[in-house]
Amino acid sequence: MEDIKQYMKGVGQQARAASRIVAQADTNAKNHALENIATAILLNTSKLLTENAKDVAAAKANGLDDASIDRLTLTEKTIKGMAEGLRQIASLADPIGEISDMKYRPSGIQVGKMRVPLGVIGIIYESRPNVTADAAGLCLKSGNAAILRGG
Repeated sequence: MEDIKQYMKGVGQQARAASRIVAQADTNAKNHALENIATAILLNTSKLLTENAKDVAAAKANGLDDASIDRLTLTEKTIKGMAEGLRQIASLADPIGEISDMKYRPSGIQVGKMRVPLGVIGIIYESRPNVTADAAGLCLKSGNAAILRGG
């Protein structure tokens, strides 16, 4: 149990350090990173399919139900969809720094809401490898680090 605590503490510390860097990234850097990740996914399609086949075989051997296995299974089409999803995220407006609800207070100061990164976002999901790309892409675009746990 102590090993798990230490491991999780280390993951959290690394994510927190990464969040400080990602939060400072400008829109072009984030979009460039998203495009590069999308390209890397497509370039590694055969490796992703090979490794996913191992995951599916292990899931079947462990008695996972057919619906879960279907969600776990990658195809060339779903891999292309993952890359396209990242490119769509890159094309979205950068939410960071957006100011809304600007009002003047009686004292003369301006008060409003500004969108800022949260820091580290943890996401737990099951048997959907495409969620990894979507969640990571959205976290990156919004200037956040992510800790992802697929099951």
